[in-house]
Amino acid sequence: MTVLSTVRLQREPFDAAAEAAKLTRGRSDVGALVTFTGICRGDEAGEPIAALTLEHYPGMVEAEIERHVQEAKERWPLLGVTVIHRYGRMVPGEDIVVVVTTSSHRAAAFAAAEFLMDYLKTRAPFWKQVEKAGEKTWVEAKATDDAAAGRWNAGGRQAAE
Repeated sequence: MTVLSTVRLQREPFDAAAEAAKLTRGRSDVGALVTFTGICRGDEAGEPIAALTLEHYPGMVEAEIERHVQEAKERWPLLGVTVIHRYGRMVPGEDIVVVVTTSSHRAAAFAAAEFLMDYLKTRAPFWKQVEKAGEKTWVEAKATDDAAAGRWNAGGRQAAE
């Protein structure tokens, strides 16, 4: 079985629908397609956000995301995975990240997409800076995000149907 896999970092916007179509085109073995697109919000804790800037260490981020994509492919019977993450300055309403997973069955596609997003949110080596009312602050990790990601550790959810 061929598992299509793409990991890409880029400044420019992406087309989530086109990326999803690449994983299903010409395939009759795909029974489930799950997409998640993270979008830059216009507020944080009730305060307006002017922009979000994501910085990364080139080469290191791609290798780390690839490693987690490989783990997802080992945990679930996936037919395809795409992870595209933007970096640079983004304004509210712009897409930040897309994760697309395909499988024969929905449970595997959903679980793998959720696993990958929890990883990207908590462990991917990105630095996030928020611009509000003329000031810029670096965003700290959130305990709630760490708790969500922790369920995938040993003893956490494993392979789905």
